[in-house]
Amino acid sequence: MRTIYKRRSIRKFEDRPVEREKILKVLEAGMNAPSAMNQQPWQFVVIDDQNIIKKVLEVHPFARPAKEAPVSILVCGDLEKELAEGYWPIDCAAAVQNMLLEVTDIGLGGCWLGIYPKPERVACLKEALSVPETIVPFALIAVGYPAEDKEEKKLFDSSRIRYNRWDVLYQQ
Repeated sequence: MRTIYKRRSIRKFEDRPVEREKILKVLEAGMNAPSAMNQQPWQFVVIDDQNIIKKVLEVHPFARPAKEAPVSILVCGDLEKELAEGYWPIDCAAAVQNMLLEVTDIGLGGCWLGIYPKPERVACLKEALSVPETIVPFALIAVGYPAEDKEEKKLFDSSRIRYNRWDVLYQQ
């Protein structure tokens, strides 16, 4: 739970590269996410070329953390690997969450930048990275050493819990 509480969206990064070994650990975490029918419908693109990020900023008003980060990872859905129709976005979201938890656990910071389902963002990344037709850019994760410190956050809210029926609320 400690890593979950500690994980926060980091938008400011130190000006230093992230070691390849750490990037591979983050990718391994993503690839170990659960997926419908174990379809693992993901592909990943590691981006350290700021010219690509500049193109993203033209269509994505909230992608500034990627400009600040030394590396970003694009998580994509691979439609050719889709066994359970319509579940690839859920599977990719699980991969992103695993990656963000690993980022935090190994002393880095990260920020989830949504790409899918915004058509202009998907198209921009497909073009900038020469992505094949059967691959759908899903999310961009800005990754680096944090240049900001955020407090742990616990978001438990018992008013959102029900038992067996909607009208039976959680009782402490």
